[in-house]
Amino acid sequence: MAEICVLYERECIDCGECDMCDLEPGKHCDDCGRCIDDSEEYRSVTVEDFIRQHVTDKQLKKMEKKLLDRQAEQELKQKENKSDK
Repeated sequence: MAEICVLYERECIDCGECDMCDLEPGKHCDDCGRCIDDSEEYRSVTVEDFIRQHVTDKQLKKMEKKLLDRQAEQELKQKENKSDK
């Protein structure tokens, strides 16, 4: 199956346009990152910010309970493995 072009709705024809610099036409992208600093589209958020904005207290408590249950299971398995030796 052919690759899909990331710029246009067509199959990739290996034109190389997607590898060109957004800030300096004609220059091959060297991953300098300057375009990222200039664009809102590429900005990121921290995991903590995402959780604060998108995870409810109920979901957080449910995840915490699952984590504690898994830790208890692992501790139990470790104890069983030690007693088997």
